[in-house]
Amino acid sequence: MSWAEIILLAIGLCFDTFAVSLSSGMCLPQIPRLSFVRIVSTFASVQAVFALAGWFAGNALLTLISSVDHWIAFIILSYIGLKMIRESLSNPDELCLDIRQPKILITASVATSIDALAVGIGLAMASLDLAEISKSALIIFLFTLLSSVIGIKWGRYVGVKIGKRSGVIGGFILIIIGLKILVEHLEILN
Repeated sequence: MSWAEIILLAIGLCFDTFAVSLSSGMCLPQIPRLSFVRIVSTFASVQAVFALAGWFAGNALLTLISSVDHWIAFIILSYIGLKMIRESLSNPDELCLDIRQPKILITASVATSIDALAVGIGLAMASLDLAEISKSALIIFLFTLLSSVIGIKWGRYVGVKIGKRSGVIGGFILIIIGLKILVEHLEILN
């Protein structure tokens, strides 16, 4: 994968975190600096670890499903993208989460990172090696960290509509990446 594709993938994955951070930033008063660092680093770490875990799981399955791996990557990324778009458009009420509480922070981090697990599986199907997935996980970490910082900091200044649009944009990015993987693999076969 090129740097541009990895960055687009990371941007697509961090929109859920951005939406939760934005919503929480609108609901919460000032967050102490130590809590702020704990919150943003938890979101970013869980997202990156889930992408790596998905890649390892996908690699374990790769020999069993190598003849259809491109279709699996396309279906997973498209499903996640469509799910993000649907949820962004159908959830009129933003949830107000107090992510300063450890139990809520962990739950929100896992919930916003499930997509990264599936994407990691898809990246294994796209034949990324360990160096490429490590680079991807680092970029995912950095973009998720940045998106949660921006979401929390700007939460009180930015309206709920931006958060909803971010889910739609992220969904389209994931669908496009899945389609690209499918098209490239089908071109190789011809």
